[in-house]
Amino acid sequence: MNLTTTYMGISLPHPLIIGSSALTDDLETVKELEDHGAAALVLRSLYAEEIAGEQMSAFFNSESHDESSPEAGSYFPEPELALGPDEYLEHLRRVKAAVGIPVIASLNGAVPGDWISYARLLQEAGADALELDLYHSASDAATSGAEIENQMIEIVRAVKAGVSIPVAAKLSPLFTAFANFASRLDAAGVDGLVLFTRFHKVDIDVIDLEVLRSVELSDSSELQLRLRAAAVLAGRVNASHRHRRRSAHGAGCN
Repeated sequence: MNLTTTYMGISLPHPLIIGSSALTDDLETVKELEDHGAAALVLRSLYAEEIAGEQMSAFFNSESHDESSPEAGSYFPEPELALGPDEYLEHLRRVKAAVGIPVIASLNGAVPGDWISYARLLQEAGADALELDLYHSASDAATSGAEIENQMIEIVRAVKAGVSIPVAAKLSPLFTAFANFASRLDAAGVDGLVLFTRFHKVDIDVIDLEVLRSVELSDSSELQLRLRAAAVLAGRVNASHRHRRRSAHGAGCN
């Protein structure tokens, strides 16, 4: 059976792509995924708060220490952060060196500057394509849905103009007129549409005063929404579109 396909202009032997998940965090695991036949893989997203956190940490560290003594002018403490943009770029380079299948980077930004500058860095680090996670919490009552959609369209246009690799938009199912927005993204030049992003569940530990996040694995009950969206878009957009579903082992089967 011939399962060859094309996703975002990239030729693949079949459509099974390992989606953004913890499985792509480990080099040995990505090698095993390739050995077992994965056609491509998507890294977990680099988030805007990680970028901002590293930048602010460096600023406050330098501001608080550069004048602490005459001898300390050139000494800045190393910020203790989780995986940040520099680590992400290095991980991308190592994954690209470890496997021969396409590696797709993922980016979730907050302002246009974040999207464009880091999209270029991800391309330079070797990403074969880029997935933009366009989720917006829309918590400002003064901002309309049309304004948010327009911002997302402009982000896609700006990133497309700034890089030469294919660009996909990962969407949430929470748009009032999903087909219209997908068509607008298509007209803006997006190369692929990912249906749909999955959300962390958030709770608050009132004893330890901590935010608790969890992700539940998907099951067949989630398939109907994705199939309906794929049917709505079939034959109506030029961009590739695929449904995203997390397997029992935690991989996004796209």
